[in-house]
Amino acid sequence: MLDAAAAVFVTSGVEAPVRDIAAKAGVGMGTIYRHFPTRADLIVAVYRHQVEACAEAGPALLEGGASPHAALARWIDLFVDFLVTKHGLAAALQSDDAGFETLHAYFLDRLVPVCGELLDAAVAAGEISPGVAPYELMRGVGNLCIGAENDPRYDARRLAQLLVRGLRRAD
Repeated sequence: MLDAAAAVFVTSGVEAPVRDIAAKAGVGMGTIYRHFPTRADLIVAVYRHQVEACAEAGPALLEGGASPHAALARWIDLFVDFLVTKHGLAAALQSDDAGFETLHAYFLDRLVPVCGELLDAAVAAGEISPGVAPYELMRGVGNLCIGAENDPRYDARRLAQLLVRGLRRAD
């Protein structure tokens, strides 16, 4: 259900009708409401599910990647996808709903250490210079993603890739 909701949110935003999510998931609307009594509950669950997927991808990419820098670049691609597909989430997060209050802290608590692990591995492999803070890199990538979903001429992933390429050691 969470994957179906995420897919519907990407195309229709977080205000998409629950019937569309239920249809995509192959369940009845009652099933959605039993698990997620409010829209806010569903949005929070989808967001957490996607944060977890991004967090779990980091170590997997390091383990199976060609190099730590390549793993970092691929993870940043996933992070960009995560950021630019959140149609309407920013507005929802600004609402008065208490369920949204802890999401940003959760996001940082889960993803900053993963980014740090990828950066540390790339530094240890001699692929990038030390000194790039994970939060700083994520914030920079996040800033590159602002407005990307509203402008088809703007490719946030390409710019994030340029940023990650720029981390490579010059020597």
